[in-house]
Amino acid sequence: MRIFRSGWRIMSTSYPDAPLGIRLVTAICGKICPRWQINRLLWFKCSVLTLTYLAYMCYHMTRKPISVVKSVLHRNCSGVQIPPEFIHNGGEPPNDSTWCDYAPFDGADSAALLGTLDSSFLFSYAIAMFFSGFIAERVSLRYFLTFGMLFSGIFCYLFGIAKVYDIHSMMYFVLVQAMAGIFQTTGWPGVVTIVGRWFGKSKRGLIFGIWNSHTSIGNIMGTLIAGYYVEKDWAMSFVVPGFVMGVFGFIMFLFLVDQPEIVDCHEKVGDRRGGYRRIEDGRIGESGGNSDAEESVGTSSEQDVNERTPIIGSINRTPVQDDAIGFGGALRIPGVVEFSMCLFFSKLVSYTFLFWLPLYIQSSTTLGAELSADVSTVFDIGGIVGAIAAGLISDYTGMSASTCTGMLALAAPALLIYQQWGAISLSFNIFLLFIAGVLVNGPYALITTSVSAELGQHSSLNGNSKALATVTAIIDGTGSIGAAVGPLIAGLISSSGWENVFYMLIASDILALLLLLRLVTKEVSRRSRRRNVRIE
Repeated sequence: MRIFRSGWRIMSTSYPDAPLGIRLVTAICGKICPRWQINRLLWFKCSVLTLTYLAYMCYHMTRKPISVVKSVLHRNCSGVQIPPEFIHNGGEPPNDSTWCDYAPFDGADSAALLGTLDSSFLFSYAIAMFFSGFIAERVSLRYFLTFGMLFSGIFCYLFGIAKVYDIHSMMYFVLVQAMAGIFQTTGWPGVVTIVGRWFGKSKRGLIFGIWNSHTSIGNIMGTLIAGYYVEKDWAMSFVVPGFVMGVFGFIMFLFLVDQPEIVDCHEKVGDRRGGYRRIEDGRIGESGGNSDAEESVGTSSEQDVNERTPIIGSINRTPVQDDAIGFGGALRIPGVVEFSMCLFFSKLVSYTFLFWLPLYIQSSTTLGAELSADVSTVFDIGGIVGAIAAGLISDYTGMSASTCTGMLALAAPALLIYQQWGAISLSFNIFLLFIAGVLVNGPYALITTSVSAELGQHSSLNGNSKALATVTAIIDGTGSIGAAVGPLIAGLISSSGWENVFYMLIASDILALLLLLRLVTKEVSRRSRRRNVRIE
């Protein structure tokens, strides 16, 4: 008899169904360090968390360049230095203010055309998201993410080479953005489902809060890369992120383990107590169990019992329905509709900032295109803090709806203050932008991660493990419709004054807050009952 602590195995253990990269790593370790033991559950959890983090960071990195490049596709060219190689009217310097613009964005309708680009991406993203979750429940998520990342990188690259090949067709740009939006939908249902499979409910808000910083880090990386090239050669603002996205897609294919079962970790994933595992006569179970456990296993005729059946607490007399859930079933889960509609307005605000913030900073201050892009990253830095804070508060209180409502209530006045006084000085702009990022992105991050995972594993599903991607897609898909509407409206009304854009954002925050009031009432009532029970 040999006793190992739970999860500890020799690194050279063979996993025939694992990705090629995992098999290569285990084979190399078997030759170099044949007796090296690791906690394989912890090792695989860390690898999954890291790979999904980097994957979705790349998804957001390739979404950001368009918001940076807008500032050079159409601008006032009277203050732009004429390059030596520029030839106009036989060498005469240009006397118009649009000579440096890129057609078809060089006309008076440039704001509407740029808004159309945003809408073509976001509406295709929103519509495809509902189907993406449906597909994700039925295919290998490793192939699903790899395929999506490769094509997302390709279409990001195609937008950039329009400058190289002197393409000026608006239809080309709309088509590229629409296709990019479709393939970008592979990201969120895939990564959330994989993380949900590997991690239990304990401290889920904190784990997802930290992990969700990939969104802001991706935005920051995309902004910095695009900002570096925007005034030199804006084509590279798209080409470089697209190439990086493709490389990471191949890495996901090589190393991502999308299910614990593939590497024999399925018995140990979840919220269970640690202990020692005894290996004897081919049977694996928890040591120190009660004497009746094996007898209960032996007498159960309702389930298949084999060497992989845990001895303690494993018998569920109610058959588990493991069929992929439909849209109707997902919508009937308590809280899905409310959080979906709340995310509609929350994501509207967040994505309006995502696509228009660099241009707003440039137009409301004296900063140039590159510096405006750099300053806009402060909003995403605030988003990292907001996501972690929302996760911590939600874990501590167990009141996700109340956490979102509180942050949304503070976000509305924060946006008004930023619009009124953000241009006073650069330092004050950065401070207010950071606060806005915390309050705007906190609820958005909590709903799309911890709340989605919780609802996708709701008790009403009776243990069905194939609902998480569908629930995630419904919530994020509804939010993505708001994300499409926000930048479109911003592009249409920004010409009449940026203050109108901010009024729209403030109204959206208030509506998002109101949609959660019913759930907040339930949470407060439930917490009050628990407190009364403790007192009694």
